[in-house]
Amino acid sequence: MHGEPGLRMLTPRRLAVWGDPIGHSRSPVLHAAAYAALGLDWTYERRRVTEDGFAGAIAALDASWRGLSLTMPLKLAGYRLAGVRDRHAELTGAVNTLIVDAEEPIGFNTDVGGIVGALRESGIDQVESARIIGTGATATSALVALHELGAGQIDVRARRPERADTLMRLGEDLGMRVTASGLDTAPVPHVSLTIAALPADAALAENVTDSLAAGGGTLFDVAYGTWPTVLGHAWQRAGLPASSGLGMLLHQALLQVRAFTTGDAQHPLLDEARVLAEMRRAVVGD
Repeated sequence: MHGEPGLRMLTPRRLAVWGDPIGHSRSPVLHAAAYAALGLDWTYERRRVTEDGFAGAIAALDASWRGLSLTMPLKLAGYRLAGVRDRHAELTGAVNTLIVDAEEPIGFNTDVGGIVGALRESGIDQVESARIIGTGATATSALVALHELGAGQIDVRARRPERADTLMRLGEDLGMRVTASGLDTAPVPHVSLTIAALPADAALAENVTDSLAAGGGTLFDVAYGTWPTVLGHAWQRAGLPASSGLGMLLHQALLQVRAFTTGDAQHPLLDEARVLAEMRRAVVGD
């Protein structure tokens, strides 16, 4: 379905977020608030699904299912399953949103738009140079998001910088200059924005985090379950602005709601500002 004139006439559908681990996910709260605001009697569940169990779980879905949100470690599996993918999914090789009731599964990457939306909401509309900490799927989405915000030079820092090959190739394809170094490698060039794409419980030495903070500008940490993270603490010690990934979670979920209800993550909802406000209230309160 494209567009919303018949939204309220849609029959109840099932949705869920899958991943491993999954107990921390706040997606059910966000999506429940959105569908209530839209007047839809849809359900959204949470289920632990491993990478090995993904194919079997997909095969067991019946006709009541509309779609899935996928978190780690299922984004590559979702990409492989999707017969149709949006541009962000094609660029990153990751699908975190899957429509399963189409003729062939349709995959989206809403993490890119979630990062862009959260940064713009915080007043960051343009970026010249930035640092990404990490090399996984979210780091790849961060690179595409930075490209959309105009960044041309990216410094990648990781425990294993040799794993940054995908980021460097993608950066080259996008016309960006991407360099990769170890977390404790000097010098640390000054950037206006740092995006941390590490697990919330990542253990980093204080001298490393303080060095990254010193020239790191504003910190946007994709972790949201525990705040401040070790990097968040370092930015606080340096007196620099830092925020958690709650804004990314909110904005990527809004794009998922668009995809599930209209079939197009780029197609705005009717009265979208009210829907977004209800979603925000559900996770952060009034």
